[in-house]
Amino acid sequence: MKIALGADHAGYQLKDQIKQHLEKQGISVRDEGTSSPESVDYPDYARAVAHDVNQQRVDLGILVCGSGIGMAITANKVDGIRAANVSTEYEAQMSREHNNANVLALGARIVNADVAFRIVDKWLATQFAGGRHERRVEKITAIEKEEDAAGASRGK
Repeated sequence: MKIALGADHAGYQLKDQIKQHLEKQGISVRDEGTSSPESVDYPDYARAVAHDVNQQRVDLGILVCGSGIGMAITANKVDGIRAANVSTEYEAQMSREHNNANVLALGARIVNADVAFRIVDKWLATQFAGGRHERRVEKITAIEKEEDAAGASRGK
């Protein structure tokens, strides 16, 4: 398994801790940055990780900023991305089991490293349930395609 990681200045420390946590488990990591407290713009890192997932350079992505919200919003703008901003193990499980989330967004100001590790582990261990959830994910994909086509016809 290969995971892409990305963070802004608020999330870089937690991202680096998650990177070490994953590597200790033998999981390959593609680190898209950032790696300092110098102010940066989170959309740049969310987009990089989302493209890694979309272009299948990695299996899944994990993003970290102050709240996780901006990262999730940005990642969800990329075709095929289902990013979930979660702060509990239950939300992590449901995002994979029911929504087949392929990007996890975490808030470094919301969860500490120990909680983040448990969330990441639960998220990675949970498989998509399929069944009735498959139909719903397919509807999400159809909406995405319809909206893309509508935007193209409006000249966007």
